Amino acid sequence: GYDLVLQFEPLQLRHPRREDRPDLHLFLPDELVVVDHRKEQARRYRYEFAADGLSTEGMERSTDAVPYVRGAASEITCDHAPGEYADKVREVIAGTERGDFFEVTPSQVLSAGYAGSPHTLFENIRRTSPSPYEFFINLGDEYLIGASPEMFVRVNESLVETCPIAGTIGRGKTVMEDAEQIRDLLNSKKDEAELNMCTDVDRNDKARICKEGSVRVIGRRMIERYSKVFHTVDQVVGELKDDCDGFDALLSHMWAVTLTGAPKPAAMQKIEELENSARRWYGGCVGMLLFSGEINTGITIRTVHLEDGIAKVRAGATLLCDSDPDAEERETRAKAETFINAVIDADDAKEKSAQIATTGQGKRVLFVDNRDSFVHTLGDYVRQTGAEVVTVRAARSRDGSGARGLRDPQRVFAEFDPDLVFISPGPGTPKEFGVPELVNECVRRALPVFGVCLGLQGIVEALGGELGVLSYPMHGKESTIRCTPEGIFDGFPTEFVAGRYHSLYVVPEKLPECLRVLAQTDDGVIMAVEHRELPVAAVQFHPESILTLKDDLGLRLIAQVIGKLAR
Repeated sequence: GYDLVLQFEPLQLRHPRREDRPDLHLFLPDELVVVDHRKEQARRYRYEFAADGLSTEGMERSTDAVPYVRGAASEITCDHAPGEYADKVREVIAGTERGDFFEVTPSQVLSAGYAGSPHTLFENIRRTSPSPYEFFINLGDEYLIGASPEMFVRVNESLVETCPIAGTIGRGKTVMEDAEQIRDLLNSKKDEAELNMCTDVDRNDKARICKEGSVRVIGRRMIERYSKVFHTVDQVVGELKDDCDGFDALLSHMWAVTLTGAPKPAAMQKIEELENSARRWYGGCVGMLLFSGEINTGITIRTVHLEDGIAKVRAGATLLCDSDPDAEERETRAKAETFINAVIDADDAKEKSAQIATTGQGKRVLFVDNRDSFVHTLGDYVRQTGAEVVTVRAARSRDGSGARGLRDPQRVFAEFDPDLVFISPGPGTPKEFGVPELVNECVRRALPVFGVCLGLQGIVEALGGELGVLSYPMHGKESTIRCTPEGIFDGFPTEFVAGRYHSLYVVPEKLPECLRVLAQTDDGVIMAVEHRELPVAAVQFHPESILTLKDDLGLRLIAQVIGKLAR
């Protein structure tokens, strides 16, 4: 428990402590089941103990049962009023400016009545928040059920190891958003300073019990991924002095700088003054101490303390001189609320995939493949709208003089009778694939047309426009697109990011009068057009690119195209 530190670090206590509540539970099991997940093997060990002429041999192994008292489900409550934590952040900032301390990690508590079983709670935690240190600890009349991401101290032979975590950012909705979040986290000077201080204090903790010159940082600002957040983590090791062991390592690091602050005595005193209740188990550790001297412990965070039918989750934030009070309050409350919701209401919190309106139901789309490598993804997007997709490959002229996109357009249109003709991207120029001729044929037949990249360029050429060559090719690069949120962009943000693959572009001054620009880049490159009268539209960027994944905008665009253009 957190108060174990009071044995050697006296503080002026503000909160009452119950005398019947121990600060330490040491459990010596006579039976162990050890699971090796890599080998998919499990071993059971049973022991008998003998000392001073006494033995456990033949004795009953089971202990007296302690009945679990279920609570009644209730709304989530917080021990801080709105704005109270932010005020405390301002108080810490003032202290850092005076030089009272460098950083402090105060916390707040969310509580809710819990009507389920502790075991169900543990399984929910494992499913929703898998972590390196997952634990289910039955203390009789209270339980600690958690999934901690952070090691406290690990000792193997003479090597002592810690992995301080400092720097947190939420996960994105997609892998592309995840990548952006990781970049933002690594670029954050505030988060970097936070980890700098934590690692410097951690190195100091080791210098007391490790051999001279053996303390090293072997991992720096490594990214660790969890279900809801990313963390930056350092890895610090040292070699224990000959007269020190794992218990010395535990005591020297008590408690982790990431849960207290720096300098530790001043930070812990401020925590006692700021928090609304004693921490009990939060910020302490759980783990194993082996007779071999090996120690492996995790910090007690991301943990539900279950007692008297009430589930409590405590969460804090490391506060520096440049912390944002309101943001820190939101972060701590979100950390605790997300966790307690996830573990208590896990059955109702299953993620649902994005639902795209079935705008294409009952419609047939003729997909013209201009020998591109993105056609199948685009076709899949169209099929997700519920439309039937028929794909035909365009012919390409060998000499570049031009060829009909479809070898027999009369037969193709007669056979498939499409509700929309979708012209794909492709290499080279539109004329090489006969795209302008195809567009004119569609217009003659009053068929709706949508084009992507080469498709846009072919539509522009068919209607009398001209193309140019970019000074620098945009292949696999993202750009910010500014659009008019109407037509195929109805409901879109006025700015979004999309992927580009093109060297040719529409010369703005040569754009046909019958077309109007719906979107363009910051430097004026046309990114989308639509016909002023006919059901014809196109985009220059690639809706199917991973660079256009954010908020499913690419898929939403295709759904809008099918819904607004198709017959």
